[in-house]
Amino acid sequence: MSSYLLKRVFGMIIVVLIVLVLVFFIARLAPGDPAILLLGPDALPEDAEILRERMGLNRSIIVQFFSFVSQVFQGDLGNSIFFDRPVLEIMASRAEPTILLSLMSLFVAVMIALPIGILSAYTRGSLFDQSAVATAMLAAALPNFWVGLMMQKYFGTELGWFPVSGYGGPDATFLDHIHHLILPSIVLGFAQSALILRFSRASMLDVLGDDYIRTARSKGISERVVVLKHALRNAMIPIVTVIGMSFALLISGAVITERVFNLPGVGSLIVGAVLRRDYPMIQGALIVVAVMYVLINFLIDMIYLLIDPRVKY
Repeated sequence: MSSYLLKRVFGMIIVVLIVLVLVFFIARLAPGDPAILLLGPDALPEDAEILRERMGLNRSIIVQFFSFVSQVFQGDLGNSIFFDRPVLEIMASRAEPTILLSLMSLFVAVMIALPIGILSAYTRGSLFDQSAVATAMLAAALPNFWVGLMMQKYFGTELGWFPVSGYGGPDATFLDHIHHLILPSIVLGFAQSALILRFSRASMLDVLGDDYIRTARSKGISERVVVLKHALRNAMIPIVTVIGMSFALLISGAVITERVFNLPGVGSLIVGAVLRRDYPMIQGALIVVAVMYVLINFLIDMIYLLIDPRVKY
C-alpha cells in the first residue's frame, strides 16, 4: 500500500509539472499584447513598454517560465494583470458558485442516471430500456446553452418559478443562492446524466449475468436484495469512477452554463482572463483545475477499497 501511494504521489507530481509547461506556453500562443489590451488601442508605445516591464513581460520567455515555476512551487500563482490582486484570492472569491453548481449538478445527474441505469439493465431489451438509452443519447446530444435558454424561457420567464440569471445580491442568503442555481444545475445534471446512465447500465449488465447472482436467486433471496445489494455493490467501481470524473468535468466545464445564466463563477473568470490575455489568471486557473483532476482521481482509487475489499494495490 505504501509503495502504491508513493508511486501515485510521484505520478501526480509529474502530471502537474507537465501541466505547468503546457499552461505557460499555450497561454502565450494566443495573439494579442496584454499591455495593449489593458491600456487600450490608443495607448502610447512608451506607456505600453513601461507596463510590460512592470508585469515582467519584457524578459525572455525562458526567464519568465522559470520564474513562474518557482512561484508555483512556493504556493504563489502570481497577481492578476487585470485585477491587480493575487490569483488565488480572486479564484477563492469566485469558487463558491462553481463548487455549489457542480455539486448540485452531480446530485441531479446521479438521481436521474443511477436508478434508471439499474432498472434499464434489469429490464434489458424492454421498452423502458430502449427509451432510457434513447433519452441518454438525446441528453448527450443537446447543447447545454440551448437547453439553458429553453429552461430560462419556460421555467424562468413564463412560469416565474426560478430566477433566469445571476447569483443573488450582496445580501442574498444561502437559500437564495441555491434557488438561483436550480435551473443551471438541472441543465448540467441532465447532460451529465447520459454518461453515468450508460456506465451504470453496462456495469449492471455485466454483473447480473454472473454465477453468484443466479446462486443468490436460487437460495430464495428477494430480487430487490439481489439487485441492490449483491449486484449493485459489485458493479459500483466503474460507476464510482465515472461519477468522480463527472464531478471533475463539471467543475472545469461549466463555462458555457455560467455564461448563459450569468453566474460569477470560475468559468466566467477564465473566459474573461482569456479575452484580456491575463496570463497569470489563465495559468493559475488551469493549474488549480488540473490539480483537482489529479486529486479526484486519487480519491476515487481510495474509494475502491471501501467499495470492494478484494481490490489490492
